[in-house]
Amino acid sequence: MAWSIAQVARMSGVTSRTLRHYDEIGLLPPAHVGANGYRYYEESQLLRLQQVLVLRELGLGLPEIKEIVERHTDPVAALREHHQRLLTERDRLNEVARMVERTIAELQENEGKTTMSKISRPENLFEGFDSARYEADARERWQEHWQRSGQQEVLAGRTPQELEQMQREATAGMIRMAEHMLAGASVDAPQVFAELDLHYRHLNESWAPTKAQYLHLARMQAQEEQFRTNYEQVAEGLAEYMRDAMIAYAHARLS
Repeated sequence: MAWSIAQVARMSGVTSRTLRHYDEIGLLPPAHVGANGYRYYEESQLLRLQQVLVLRELGLGLPEIKEIVERHTDPVAALREHHQRLLTERDRLNEVARMVERTIAELQENEGKTTMSKISRPENLFEGFDSARYEADARERWQEHWQRSGQQEVLAGRTPQELEQMQREATAGMIRMAEHMLAGASVDAPQVFAELDLHYRHLNESWAPTKAQYLHLARMQAQEEQFRTNYEQVAEGLAEYMRDAMIAYAHARLS
């Protein structure tokens, strides 16, 4: 049995435009193209599409996904590998959830106290976050700039301790942005722009996004589930606040 591109789009939730793009890059060619020029997909293509979507959920870029799906000719073996990846990601997200629960409990326990800090172990704030997702998405979307900036070599040269520190700094920045948001600061307030100055400088240590790319990255904060989830685990509404602040910053300070 064969399904048209429109039918596959409806059953999978993937747009026809995306399916055509997957065909163009060799990730998901249709089983055949009809005389009318329409693409048609059979069961093997549906199974491959499922693999693609599973790997996208795990935050992988299209080049890496293509390499993985082409490596597996046995669909059962492929699904077993993807299943293990999902279990690993589940464990990571469970750790993030436990970290947030600990923070909530500690803040509630110390509410109203006059101590200098309500958090006894600040390092607990930074467990579970995966900053590598940003680099993977940037690598896929802006491959030429990524290679020219030497980002891959920079990250490869970092020690595990340095990568962990980068992750902690990124999460600390998210928490400071949440504090500005909860205090009612406008997205173009001086203290918000000061935080984004730091955010942009950190990006420039390994990759120098243009104004257009920074604007695209801003929109990703709220549109891409993998980014939105990290922000919303810190504070509800933070993804949109970060997006709007980055957009304001790009128009005000980038050329």
